[in-house]
Amino acid sequence: MMCAIQASRRGRKVLLLDHAKKLGGKILISGGGRCNFTNLGASPAQYVSENLHFCKSALSRFTPDHFIEMVRNHGIAYHEKKLGQLFCDTSAQEIVSLLKTECELSGVDFKLDCKVTGVQKDPIQVETSAGSIRCQSLVIATGGLSIPKLGASDLGYIVAKKFGIVVTETAPALDGFTFSERYRDLAGISVDCIIECNGVRFRENILFTHTGLSGPAALQASLHWKKGDAIRIDLLPDCLIFDYFLERKKEGSRATVKSLLSNLLPKRLSDLLCELYFPSALPLPQVSEQALRLFCMKLKAWEILPEGTVGYSKAEVTRGGVDTNEISSKTMESRKVPGLYFIGEVLDVTGWLGGYNFQWAWASGWAAGQVV
Repeated sequence: MMCAIQASRRGRKVLLLDHAKKLGGKILISGGGRCNFTNLGASPAQYVSENLHFCKSALSRFTPDHFIEMVRNHGIAYHEKKLGQLFCDTSAQEIVSLLKTECELSGVDFKLDCKVTGVQKDPIQVETSAGSIRCQSLVIATGGLSIPKLGASDLGYIVAKKFGIVVTETAPALDGFTFSERYRDLAGISVDCIIECNGVRFRENILFTHTGLSGPAALQASLHWKKGDAIRIDLLPDCLIFDYFLERKKEGSRATVKSLLSNLLPKRLSDLLCELYFPSALPLPQVSEQALRLFCMKLKAWEILPEGTVGYSKAEVTRGGVDTNEISSKTMESRKVPGLYFIGEVLDVTGWLGGYNFQWAWASGWAAGQVV
């Protein structure tokens, strides 16, 4: 819709095809129904791609401020929740209505509940359930594989491969981790922590579930995770835990490490950690500093090896996609097929949790809309 708005404003005749019966399904469910429509701090640093420079051009030319101006012009009330994340005060439907209204004002035609069955080139022709459509330019904005119940498909990847455009490996991302039954008794526990995966760190909550680990910090880490990678968790980011135990020891406390730790962490979690790494029931004065130090190192860098992630059914986005080395970063046009464009999540550009992926959708759509 963003691309359609921009192209139509330039006088282009635009037809927007969607196999869904309603517009903006993913927008409507985002942010708990209030749509985290952008992030004030959006910059290339929050995106993952095999070509880290690709997103710079579009993000610099259509910034969060540009989308916020559209939101204000439509009288949509919004607020910052945390970490630069902007949400509608009322409903995500307001963002869908904004885009739909702008499309209508600029003369965009819609054809919903229309399935694309094939694409040809020279000239470009789209085969659909409503017949064949010829066009000078075709923009693929089909998204990724996440949340199939909303109609996610691999159509964009199929079109790219058909014309010899490379598609990088795809995987569910911004997704919960799954791991062994050892930790499943912790279900329901939430902890503020620092989580690290492949050198990238996030400070937010994690939530233990019946299948593994969720919560904002875990979802962020999943974007940087690949099968076989470990994650490391600092369970007490604001606490010098070794010093804490030493002070209790100097005070003459005869409490056990287990009982003292339960003052800092949820009891089920502290009990499990002690069972795994410090089963001693000796009072603190009888505990060696070396043993205490080793245990504290575990608490500050608890290493878990996930079995996997929950998968596309729950993942917020798809990591990977159409190889950006095959696409112009300025126009989003294929280098191999003139007139064929790719925007949004279908590309190998994936942002952090917190409005970054919507900002990429707006920015890449805007960039293509200037030239398509």
